[in-house]
Amino acid sequence: MKKSVFLVLVFGMVFLSMGCERKKESGPESGKTTVKWAIWDYDLTVYYKPLIDAYEAKNPQVKIEAVDLGSADYMTVLGTQLSGGADLDVLCIKDIPGYANLVKQNRLEPLNGFIAANNIDTALFNGVTEQIAVNGEVYALPFRSDFWLIFYNKDHFDAAGVPYPSNDITLDEYDALARRLTRGSGADKIYGAHYHTWRSAVQLFGILDGRNTIVDGNYDFLTPYYERVIKEQDDGIVQSYAALKTSGTHYSGAFFNSQIAMLNMGTWFIATQIDKIRTGESLSVNWGLAKYPHPDGVEAGTTLGTITSVAVNRNSKNKETALDFMKFVSGIEGAAILAKLGTIPAIMNQEVINAITAISGFPADESSREALRVYKTYLEMPMHDKSADIEIILNEAHDSIMTGNSGIAAGIQEMNDRVGKILGK
Repeated sequence: MKKSVFLVLVFGMVFLSMGCERKKESGPESGKTTVKWAIWDYDLTVYYKPLIDAYEAKNPQVKIEAVDLGSADYMTVLGTQLSGGADLDVLCIKDIPGYANLVKQNRLEPLNGFIAANNIDTALFNGVTEQIAVNGEVYALPFRSDFWLIFYNKDHFDAAGVPYPSNDITLDEYDALARRLTRGSGADKIYGAHYHTWRSAVQLFGILDGRNTIVDGNYDFLTPYYERVIKEQDDGIVQSYAALKTSGTHYSGAFFNSQIAMLNMGTWFIATQIDKIRTGESLSVNWGLAKYPHPDGVEAGTTLGTITSVAVNRNSKNKETALDFMKFVSGIEGAAILAKLGTIPAIMNQEVINAITAISGFPADESSREALRVYKTYLEMPMHDKSADIEIILNEAHDSIMTGNSGIAAGIQEMNDRVGKILGK
């Protein structure tokens, strides 16, 4: 009996000791500055931990704590957290409308002074920082960026005896190339090109000259781009938009099944294509990349893009360290880490290009490597406090035009009228 009581006491002391030790290990690390980084989908995202580990290795006096707010309604949740005084320091910014709201609410630290003091070369971001400036002030720095280019099936070009697309291809040349590559009929038909059902796949050709934006309330400039794509559709050069919508066909399936010769799509598809070749799901195993097709008079390498940026809470209690971590994540060191993981960073220097093209399965030709060099990137949806409302209208009008429910002129007039009303024109 005494022996049993003694053993219970001993085991009890051991468990208490283990519990205290666990509590000690999970508590704040003595002498370290803890910086809280608001993010989403920590377990599903490959780059958060490597970025944190690299920064902590370089700055052993700092502990970066990831605060996962989830991906659903992330920007709304983030705004609510900041309104409630949450002690978040560094903030991942998921989209432009959410960013605009946080700036309007005075939640983000202005960065112009920090950028100048630290000699940050914003030219490395290919014009993106200027596009997210509010009244001349920048409140975030991009660290991820996907941009549009051409994916193409080399076998289809070889079969047609047609040279591969160059890295300086105009829209007229792209149209002519697509027509030369279209052949066959029925289930065996090869389409020269492909436009996914997103409005961006058509509308955003019109902003590459830098003279127009998608939020200014006048969309007459889109007329020739819709005329071109509708004619390609009518001529059977590209698949029918209505058929794609009805069948729910995804652009990836059309490329994987070797049904199309060229696909204008974002860099996010690179990793997917490589993986699907590895698993045998993509039949387009002999493929390449080329820079995005551009209007006459526009510099080659001008393209469209989306960004994920990083900012600092204006009320951060660890602002100096938070700014330094932001600089690391968005800078050349952070870019190199993302590139090695197959993620496209906002900075595309030679080291980054080398890392991405070294990934097993990336096309081996120099032309595909060169396709990753960007001259300028225009945001798919630029800064505007009405961007979410404008997006809905543009999507609806695009669908109406592409399905033939309205003519091009009528669809564009609908955009002008409805967006103009929102803008008070």
